Amino acid sequence: MKAAEFLADLEAKPAALRALAGAVDEVVWPVEPGARLLLTGMGSSWFAADTAARRLRRAGVTAVAELSSVEASLPPDPSLTVVGISASGASKETLALLGAHHGTSHTVALTNTPAATMPADATVLLQAGPEAGGVACRSYLHTLVLLLQLEHQLAGTVPDLAGQVERAAAAATHLLDTRDEWLPAVQRTLGGPHGTWLLAPAERLGNALQGALMLREGPRRPADGCETGDWNHVDVYLTKTLDYRGLLCTGSRFDADAVQWMRERRSRFVAVGGHLRGAESEVRYPGDDDPVVALLTELLVAELVAAGWWLHGGQ
Repeated sequence: MKAAEFLADLEAKPAALRALAGAVDEVVWPVEPGARLLLTGMGSSWFAADTAARRLRRAGVTAVAELSSVEASLPPDPSLTVVGISASGASKETLALLGAHHGTSHTVALTNTPAATMPADATVLLQAGPEAGGVACRSYLHTLVLLLQLEHQLAGTVPDLAGQVERAAAAATHLLDTRDEWLPAVQRTLGGPHGTWLLAPAERLGNALQGALMLREGPRRPADGCETGDWNHVDVYLTKTLDYRGLLCTGSRFDADAVQWMRERRSRFVAVGGHLRGAESEVRYPGDDDPVVALLTELLVAELVAAGWWLHGGQ
């Protein structure tokens, strides 16, 4: 993995998103209406799968997400479609679970590698291009977009997906163009001695998990992600004993509860995508009131923090 190349991969996000916006309406998933779905992957792929499965269920589609490393999942069945997600096409856990279903269930590979040989009946390409930094950043984002297209194909619930992807590209451009204005303050707030914690609504939990992964994978700093409502039950305790530094992706109806605890215990936090009283910084971008644009954009804040720290030795 390479820090400068990772930053370049992030800077290429807007162009890659615009290209995907022009192509996404032409993507037809080889999935029959009414199929039961099992979405599976590891790491970033699973974060995106979990987000997509939650959206699919809300749209009335029977879908679950599963880490590919499970001992066993849903049994193979002709009525089941298994979507194995691996940007490289080489995740051994995903290949194993997909292979266990191949020949009985309908299997589909979602990958960024056209030459990948996965045990699947069909393949859908992420179209994210090479990631020279060695970190799944654009491929995670494109996984979300392609799974949103699957949702729309099955349920008709994302009718303006191409437009929303275009707006996410514009929002990413805004964050990149204005980074000198907001990034130093965000880095100062989040750069505590004990680590960094990311919060996001359940509908965008994958972004909190992915953002924390970027901080661990690049600059190798302690970081973790949590769903905002659940934070009040499982992570709030840390605010009493640690120099707690949080990045809160706004939009949960439980934001106020988390903010109250952090303010009472003098924790320091940054708000992304909305106004929260007590935040040391607020990072806004065009379209941050659109849930799909937020899903496709807010992570870039944490990624740019990670890239900056990585380039400067974790500082």
